[in-house]
Amino acid sequence: MKSVTVSIDVPQTPEQVYDFLDVIARHERFTNHYLTDWRYSGPDRGIGSCATVTAALGGTKTDVSIEVVEADPPRRIVERNVSAAGRRLAHGTYTIEPLRTSGSHVSFTYAWTRAPLADRLLAPVVRAMMRRANRTVMRRLAAGLARHVSTAGS
Repeated sequence: MKSVTVSIDVPQTPEQVYDFLDVIARHERFTNHYLTDWRYSGPDRGIGSCATVTAALGGTKTDVSIEVVEADPPRRIVERNVSAAGRRLAHGTYTIEPLRTSGSHVSFTYAWTRAPLADRLLAPVVRAMMRRANRTVMRRLAAGLARHVSTAGS
């Protein structure tokens, strides 16, 4: 299946964005419109930090295991996602690039490595649902970053 990428520009520096995204528990704040029941394991941040969540999209619910498998501060974080009893394997990659003026361009790419037959048959619909959900994620991430940075600076 083709990957889905969404992005947003934010006023925070790449270092501020990375610092926020590096703590997996903070992801609940901007993804809880479709990822719920967060359970954490491993370290709080960085490679090896994990969460198990319940994903609700398209009228179905499934548990998803998320583990940070790569980190390149302050540029990139890669998460491995396993769901559908191991039949679905994907990677979520946050890429953070400095903007010319100031701030950062943040993108998130969800790429399937393996997908159940139903996902493959309904690929255009599945991709549209993921794109819509993750566009909301980006807007909520921007708001969460603004709150986090203003609180941290106080």
